[in-house]
This record gives sequence, structure tokens and C-alpha cells, in this order.
Amino acid sequence: MREFDLGRLPALGVGLGYRREIDAAIMANHERIDCLEIITENFLDTPVGGPLEQLRDQFALVPHGIELSIGTEGPLDDGYLDGLALLVARVDAPWCSDHLSFTRAGGLSIGQLTPLMRTRELADDIAGKARRVQERVGTPFLLENITYHLDFPAELSEAEFITRVVERAGCGLLLDLTNVFVNATNHGYDAIEFVNSIPLERVVQMHLAGGYWSGGTLLDSHSAPVPAEVWELLDYVAGRTPALRCVILERDQDFPDDFDELTADLRRARACVGSVVCG
Repeated sequence: MREFDLGRLPALGVGLGYRREIDAAIMANHERIDCLEIITENFLDTPVGGPLEQLRDQFALVPHGIELSIGTEGPLDDGYLDGLALLVARVDAPWCSDHLSFTRAGGLSIGQLTPLMRTRELADDIAGKARRVQERVGTPFLLENITYHLDFPAELSEAEFITRVVERAGCGLLLDLTNVFVNATNHGYDAIEFVNSIPLERVVQMHLAGGYWSGGTLLDSHSAPVPAEVWELLDYVAGRTPALRCVILERDQDFPDDFDELTADLRRARACVGSVVCG
């Protein structure tokens, strides 16, 4: 089994999730942004010498996927893995990531990050697939915790499931603190207790975002400023993640008219995570 020393990965700093809607603002403010996270599927099979290379010339890039669907029954899509490996090589990415979920069933995309039945058997199957990703791509692979609106009795708690997967896979964690806060709020558990129950030593990257309330449910919409509770979580977790190398602010819609609102959040995150992440 190939396993990487996560603590020896390069420190990329604090950056943004790249979205085409704010491309001009990102480029105009490139000196205030340490790195970018790109959506894998948006750049698979794109022509060499185009926008991807322009981004690579300005920023450190890390691919973040949506459609690997590591929780779908059966083998991973070899064609997808080939494309991911090429993308990682094109941008010289130090790692890549995707979600601990499934997005495909019966060969069709279902258009959402769907939570998994938390069994030991499935955790072990996913761990094997994560090892396969690392072998094929040649870099560390990170899995991200997702939000879920319904939770059913299962063999393993969410924290136990995450722990079993990443420890048996020898892979890293992309810890989405907003997703932790959203799940803790909607399902009535303690966010600090949750993060203390997962292997924080495997956290390489973190996500921050904001959402909104709808019908008594908190939604992770990536459409609002980072809430105070998530900043508090970042303060708590930052000193407990020795392999942390990157923090990404996600914003997918309702972009602020003043881009300084986003760069102010980047500065705040840098102040939280300190020199280990920012070099």
C-alpha cells in the first residue's frame, strides 16, 4: 500500500475555490490569494495552453472532484482516473480530493453528494478505492466530509466511518468545517466533540463557507459569509492539525460586489492558521 507523509507536503496557504464568475477579480487580486482549488470536472480534457495554464502560471492549484463517486458500488471509472492523473500532472498539484459520498448510480449522475450507509464493509471498500486513486494519480488523495439531511441508524457513527476509511486507506482528510457546523446544528450534536473524534493528524486541507436557513434547516449553500461559529471551529482546530497545508474559502453564488469582503476573510483565515499553512 502506498502511503504518503502528509506532514511533508508543501504549505500552500489560504486561497479561494476558483469560479469563472469571479475570474477577473481573482486575477486582479492574485497577490492577495495564495492558491486556488479548481473543480476537477471543469478542467478534464481542456486544451493545453488555455485557461488552465494561465491559472497555473499565477497560482498553486489543487483539483477537487465531484464525480469520482467513490461510494458507488463497483470499481472506479478508469477513464476518470486517467483524466484526473493527467490534470494533476498538468498543474503539478501536490494532492487532489473528492467527497466521501456517491454521485452516480446505475451509470447515471444523480446530481448531488449523497451520503453513504455507514457499514464496516463499505468503509473498507472505499478505503481500497482511495488507495487505488493514490496509486494511479501518484499524489496524496483527500476525502471530504459532506452534509446530510437524513440520518439513519448505522453500524458506525459518522466519525467512526471517516476514521476507518482514511486510516485503512492511508489517505488524507479535507475537513469542511462548515459541513461539520451544519450537521451538528441540524442533527443536534456537538461540533467540537465530533472533530475530536476524527484523525485530525490526517487533515491536509480545510474548507470554509456560509449558507442560510430554510424551513428550520441550515443549508450549506456556499452563498454567504462564513458564520461566526465556523470561525470559532477554525480557531479550535487549527492548532490540532499538524499536517494542515491549505485553507480554501468556498463561494459559489451571491458573490459580493466588493471583492475585498472575500480577501478580508482570507486574511482572517491566515491569522487563524499561522505559519504552518502560510509558509
